[in-house]
Amino acid sequence: MPVIFFILWVIFNGRVTTEIILTGLPVTILVSLFSYRLTGYSPASDIRLLRNLFLFFLYVLNLIREIMVSASSVMLMILRGQAPEPVIIEFHSGFESKMQNVLLANSITLTPGTITMFQEGDRFVIHCLRPEYGRGIDDSSFVRLLRRIK
Repeated sequence: MPVIFFILWVIFNGRVTTEIILTGLPVTILVSLFSYRLTGYSPASDIRLLRNLFLFFLYVLNLIREIMVSASSVMLMILRGQAPEPVIIEFHSGFESKMQNVLLANSITLTPGTITMFQEGDRFVIHCLRPEYGRGIDDSSFVRLLRRIK
């Protein structure tokens, strides 16, 4: 986080001089310490994020692919004139981390044809336009990738 704050400091100043660097270093360190204290975020979180950066990148690519596949499926359903057969599915993700559960809930909602109606802890209630949209959701590519994130 301090590195990101420092880069923003330089960008907002529009130039790189000794004065900007010498002023920016203590300012970004103080802002980082303040944000750590205020949000509960820690340098350990930065290290964990860096270790998992490649997995997050894979997750975003997978999310984009799943959105495109699901959008095509919903579009075909509409073009064929098929009526939706709404179904509500409940499952447990098995994740203890709030971040993993929130990422999963948002990914499900971003994917056309499915909406996360309720998420508390690792319990999810999902609304699907058709029963097949919810099949295997508890072992989807989202869940498999999130299991690899430590």
